[in-house]
Amino acid sequence: MILETIVTTSSPDGNHHIAPMGVHVIDEGYLIMPFRPSTTLDNLVATRCAVINATDDVRIFAGCLTRRREWPLAKSERVTCARLSEALSHTEVELIRIEEDPLRPKAFCRVIEIVNHRSFRGFNRAQFSVIEAAILVSRLHLLPEDKIERELAYLSQGLERTAGPREREAWEWLMAAFADYQQHRGGKAATA
Repeated sequence: MILETIVTTSSPDGNHHIAPMGVHVIDEGYLIMPFRPSTTLDNLVATRCAVINATDDVRIFAGCLTRRREWPLAKSERVTCARLSEALSHTEVELIRIEEDPLRPKAFCRVIEIVNHRSFRGFNRAQFSVIEAAILVSRLHLLPEDKIERELAYLSQGLERTAGPREREAWEWLMAAFADYQQHRGGKAATA
């Protein structure tokens, strides 16, 4: 099973990094598999810890992909990496081992601490749409442009029906990133 989360790490000199990431739930804990190059991977290898944050604020997913990485952080319980201050819950993990790969290494992590801050009420269709659109935007260089356009058009339907202000703001950031990508590739402007 893969959970869509926000992973926070810190460099050895204390600079924090926030990244949306699908983490795999495994028997030992979690498997984190960032694509190279990756600040998350560099920090995880250097400090041997990370925090997996669960949030329902989809602006953080969209924001991290559109150069909006300044989100409030708080001190974690047992690791040196900070956590999202508004996380619903956070899981502090320690790196056990790395399986090297030139494209996507596997970082196996064990759970050190789990803290629940408030209950999760569930995602509405707009939140789901933003998370799926964020995944598409993170893979613009990997997917055919017509596939992205089709999927964004479909996802926009759920957004239009159920979005609140946060979801609309996140969607606008992602659509601007897609339009910018298309402009620099000579494609047409985003319509979704």
